[in-house]
Amino acid sequence: MSPSDPSGLPLPDVFAVERDLRATGAAVDPCELHGSLCGFVAGGGRLESPGWLGKLQIDADDQPAPGGALDDLRVVTLEQFAAGDFGFELLLPPDEAPMSERVDALVAWCRGFLGGVGLAAPAAGVFSDESTEALGDLGRIAQSELGCDDSEADEEALAEIVEFARVAALLMHGDSQRAAERRRRVN
Repeated sequence: MSPSDPSGLPLPDVFAVERDLRATGAAVDPCELHGSLCGFVAGGGRLESPGWLGKLQIDADDQPAPGGALDDLRVVTLEQFAAGDFGFELLLPPDEAPMSERVDALVAWCRGFLGGVGLAAPAAGVFSDESTEALGDLGRIAQSELGCDDSEADEEALAEIVEFARVAALLMHGDSQRAAERRRRVN
């Protein structure tokens, strides 16, 4: 799971994001932060720099450095959503990381995503039935304690869940973008 967008800039490395989070004094898991960022954007929220960590309710002593891993995370994520294609990726540990670490990171990403959607507070009816169902499924993943071993079947199951989360985020983002366009046409 080496996150990158083949048509643009790659997401920063999860370890670089973690390092920059520590430098700002923010006590949040990098995967959960990315989930929150993605959920906020998918829910229709706008994240301009500076101050975007505050919009995600992340307490930090310092703002992310321009051009650093956190700034890159925000910029690349916004670009991936704006592209509207399947280049969107989740920030997760690399494939070489232990399976249990990758599973925990996916659960944290889903937990962050739900929080981000909640902070964006999309209006009722913004999400399609399909998106609403996907949001519920992401909630079940976020609440779960997924067990795993390093079997090939678990690798495949993890890849399927990651793909589901990726597509669900794109689906919700599409719904919120269409709702915003409808509002612009009415006003």
